[in-house]
Amino acid sequence: MDVTQLDPATEHEQRFDDAIRKTAPGTPLRTALDMILAGHLGALICVGDSENVLAAGDDGFKLDVSFTANRLFELCKMDGAVVVDRDLTKILRANYHLNPDPSLPTSETGMRHRTAARMSLLTKATVISVSARRSVVNVYVDGRGFELKSVSDLLTTVNQLTVAMQNTRNQLDRSLLRLTSLELDNCVTLGDLTSVFYLFEVLQSAGDELGSCIEQLGSEGKVARMQGEEYLAGLDEAYLLMIRDYAADSSEETARVIRRQLHDTVNTQLRSAKFVARLLGYDDERGEDSIMTPLGLRTLSRVPVVRDGMADKIVDEYGSLQEVLEAVDDDPSRLGEIGVKNPGVLANSLHRMWDKGE
Repeated sequence: MDVTQLDPATEHEQRFDDAIRKTAPGTPLRTALDMILAGHLGALICVGDSENVLAAGDDGFKLDVSFTANRLFELCKMDGAVVVDRDLTKILRANYHLNPDPSLPTSETGMRHRTAARMSLLTKATVISVSARRSVVNVYVDGRGFELKSVSDLLTTVNQLTVAMQNTRNQLDRSLLRLTSLELDNCVTLGDLTSVFYLFEVLQSAGDELGSCIEQLGSEGKVARMQGEEYLAGLDEAYLLMIRDYAADSSEETARVIRRQLHDTVNTQLRSAKFVARLLGYDDERGEDSIMTPLGLRTLSRVPVVRDGMADKIVDEYGSLQEVLEAVDDDPSRLGEIGVKNPGVLANSLHRMWDKGE
């Protein structure tokens, strides 16, 4: 899709993601940047929106040569900026003198960084500034800059995140097993829900941060990506079903809205049972010890014979997990009337979860 058809926020996000991909380890541009750092050089590189970039400067050398990492490194030995096309196929100018509007706002202090920030505000280019004195690389998109981290620094962060995700996932799995037992005994409290929602969000936030690191790692992030996917496996479905189980409106659409709201909530409010109750759609002043009755969607979906969509049909028919349990005790065959195959297997599975099986 053409980014000019997108809203400004989405357009910025796409250009920001594009900048991360182009400067990730293993890419030709990152190879050139590493060479520039190793050579203790400073550099100013504009990538994309070439027409507007060239309109904001003068002088320099017109090249229009094929892009390679070695060529970019050699050209950065000269003063001025290097202008590269959006697809990193051509180097258009070298030693180019940029003159962005000095009234454009920036919090940067160094001359090269100020120029880079202003050029990224003035144009839609990705502008890269390399500091020879501090040996750092900053990438600017729409005036916002981020510092490229070394592979070793990123891997250290990734290792810390994967350990945290493993521990949190283990804790979450134990909490969900406990929640299932409480649901079957009909003694789930609002405080229990709040604790589990908090663990979901801790894991999701760590996963988001890990994803950002993986994007920055480029070709070096394959193993970390696989680990992250393992720790997040099944998270989306379990989270949405749990929200639907306890929300005043159990629709999937409302559950997704509540999930976004939970994800945008600050840490202190996530720990507040009353705040979570309000997000779930309850206006009354419920406390941590308030009993919450689940629909049973999450628990029923764990039973192999309950296929996609069947949990909703069961809940629509009986109203809650407790009523399903009563129906199973009275006459399991009734479940077959609404399409459950092997209702006896479902009954046995629920009994085993409830520690009532053989």
